[in-house]
Amino acid sequence: MCRSIKTLRPPYQEVVTEDDMHAAALQYVRKVSGFRAPAPHNAEAFDAAVAAVTAATRDLLDTLVVGARRAR
Repeated sequence: MCRSIKTLRPPYQEVVTEDDMHAAALQYVRKVSGFRAPAPHNAEAFDAAVAAVTAATRDLLDTLVVGARRAR
């Protein structure tokens, strides 16, 4: 679906920043919504979705166990 979103867990990425997670979330929300930038009346919903996906990504990376170590 979102082929340009890069894998954010080790060993693919050793260091994952908040910007990396936000960029991946933004790409995902753009793909799902079909909008590169939302109209003003959809901006709040769009921004909330990006924030929610960023938070979900952070939670996922914080709890993943890859091999014998945490992913993040």
